[in-house]
Amino acid sequence: MSSKNNQFQQLSQSKVIAILRCEKVDSLVDVAKALLEGGIRIMEVTFTVPKALQIIEAVADQLGDQILLGAGTVLDTATARSAMLAGAEFFVSPGTSLEVIQTCRTYDKMVIPGAMTPTEVLTAWQAGCDAVKIFPSDCLGPKHIKALKGPLPQIPLIPTGGINAENAREFMDAGALAVGVGGSLAPKSAIERGDLDMIRNNAAELCKSLQ
Repeated sequence: MSSKNNQFQQLSQSKVIAILRCEKVDSLVDVAKALLEGGIRIMEVTFTVPKALQIIEAVADQLGDQILLGAGTVLDTATARSAMLAGAEFFVSPGTSLEVIQTCRTYDKMVIPGAMTPTEVLTAWQAGCDAVKIFPSDCLGPKHIKALKGPLPQIPLIPTGGINAENAREFMDAGALAVGVGGSLAPKSAIERGDLDMIRNNAAELCKSLQ
């Protein structure tokens, strides 16, 4: 288990959070392994999938010493605490819950709440988060990140939604700390047919685009 400062450094260096969604525990462990082989070392299991806690536990057990594992769609303190006990090391949400931020601060865990407007971003930052997830980022694109960084250069931003190997570099050039990427890395169709080579290649292509 690394310190929060070290985790933040890992995030700024890796530039990618892979967002994992799958209904089968074994399948998602295999997906996580394929992403790691493709060069991605930071991953997030969202609570929009069934048995999310089991998946977090399984991925943490098998890959916890090789990746930084987080929990996504964390909407309340009970979920955050359960995910911590299951092995999650950082916590992401589509919106800003002041209670979740405080819980993560209490346990010295990295927390990345979601926001869209300057007021929302500043509110999350002043509450003590470590970075802000800009979601959904495909609505306004890289120009929105650049616009936010103008008056708020001190706040690390992580755009998420609609990002892929073709446009990830644009978001980074606009000032993002990292990008959150889901469907373009591990499409549902690829997971269902067990096409780990495709997932591995997608990860490698994304990492190459951000070098």
